[in-house]
Amino acid sequence: MTGQRGDGPVDGGPGPYGGMFGAVPESYRDQTAAPKQVTVAAVISAGLGAMCLLLAGLALTSAGGQISEVLTGSRDNTSVAVTAALVCAAVYVVPAIFLRKRHLWARYVLIAVAAMGIAGGVLTLPASLLGLAVHVTLLTLMLQRPTRLWFQHR
Repeated sequence: MTGQRGDGPVDGGPGPYGGMFGAVPESYRDQTAAPKQVTVAAVISAGLGAMCLLLAGLALTSAGGQISEVLTGSRDNTSVAVTAALVCAAVYVVPAIFLRKRHLWARYVLIAVAAMGIAGGVLTLPASLLGLAVHVTLLTLMLQRPTRLWFQHR
């Protein structure tokens, strides 16, 4: 007896999980392409890093005093604001690059950055709803099963 329209094996043969309940799916075992969760997380992280670079660039313009006042509380700390924005950009961009290259440390860095972003977002509610949502999404993507399995089977 056979299934219809690709319903899978009906004759008791092994399914996509190798026939064992709870077994690791074959699609994760020797997969060389990154799961979509890793790709989306890398794009989100790179986008956040790009926004930090944009902020650093804007802080070097005539708007630098206002940006510095928002970030540091003083209009005279433009160099501190630019440095903070550049460090922030590096914290997002570097793991985004190495995440796609399957470096486990990049996953851990993004988990830590997302956790700090969530903590900061909770402390500044309701002004930080978008940032909070982005960091919750980033953390969720890094903790999902396909991501964990892809990094385990290197």
